[in-house]
Amino acid sequence: MRSDGLTLLLDCGSGVLSRLQGHIGLEELDAVVLSHYHWDHVADIGCLQYAARVQTELARRRRPLAVYGHAESARFDDMSYLTYCRAYPVDDANPLHLGKLRLTFSRNVHPDPCFSMRLENGERTLAYISDTGYCDALEETARDADLLLCEASLYDEYRGRIPGHLTAGEAGTIARRAGVGRLVLTHLPHFGRHRRLVEQARRRFEGPVELAGPGKHWEL
Repeated sequence: MRSDGLTLLLDCGSGVLSRLQGHIGLEELDAVVLSHYHWDHVADIGCLQYAARVQTELARRRRPLAVYGHAESARFDDMSYLTYCRAYPVDDANPLHLGKLRLTFSRNVHPDPCFSMRLENGERTLAYISDTGYCDALEETARDADLLLCEASLYDEYRGRIPGHLTAGEAGTIARRAGVGRLVLTHLPHFGRHRRLVEQARRRFEGPVELAGPGKHWEL
């Protein structure tokens, strides 16, 4: 995302860097914020770290790439890379300020420590709900957000079969109760007809609902 001259990446899973470079040069990236360290959210971090090294040595990057993530795992230390990438811890007790952005974090219901996040610039709010089972804290994270980017790993009929993940209907419920402006479903299942996720979310939420996808962008 971009806000007031700051360019920020939320999570860095497999294939992200090849897609990202279709929109910006990697030297433009100021920081990465990670929800957790499961591979589908961090698989491209190693490639990004090496890219930061190359850019620095070619004088295209003049300061280390900042990587923010929780420090409840030994993998936090891997987010730093020599002098090219520097890791900073985040938690649910302290807000993070990046430029004009204020980020707050809430703990998810997931097998490993994982956090959702709320990003505010004083005028607009983006909420990102990462891998989690349903809990009341998610509604507060998303409260009155202009856009809610929410995981929907499961069709409604699979509710409870995979611990630590939401159904599309649950994402819709969060959006309705939180009063968000728009719901975008992400972290989609690897089978079935994804349009059914939109249909299931719309049964709970009357606002705009769509699927995340390559090349899509939203202005807030």
